[in-house]
Amino acid sequence: MAPESKRGERKHSLAPLSPGPVVDISDDELVTISVRDLNRQLKLRGLTRDEIVRMKQRRRTLKNRGYAASCREKRIEQKDELEIEKSQEYQDLEVMAHENDVMRDELDALRAQFSAFKAFALSRNIPLPHELMVTM
Repeated sequence: MAPESKRGERKHSLAPLSPGPVVDISDDELVTISVRDLNRQLKLRGLTRDEIVRMKQRRRTLKNRGYAASCREKRIEQKDELEIEKSQEYQDLEVMAHENDVMRDELDALRAQFSAFKAFALSRNIPLPHELMVTM
């Protein structure tokens, strides 16, 4: 057989989700067992090369699913954390805007008071320093 046809056959016979051979290894155990122990157990059970390859492929598929699931969970957690942080930032922004408004009102009141004092001083001919006359 030509090398290309062997590869074509091999790909076809090793479907990623093909059910594994009937072996008493659960999916959980298949994912958690070390490679060394898995190889030992598969050889001890007398599985054919194709069955061993399918079991290893099944293990890889299950591990990839686990990685994908943990990645999804992490992404959801990060999104939730960022939503909370964003909400806190908006609250902080509102507090600062309110404090800004209060300070602006206080500043306006002080300017009005200063203008009143200046007008009073001018009406009574009370001398003011030159710097105070130029401001406002």
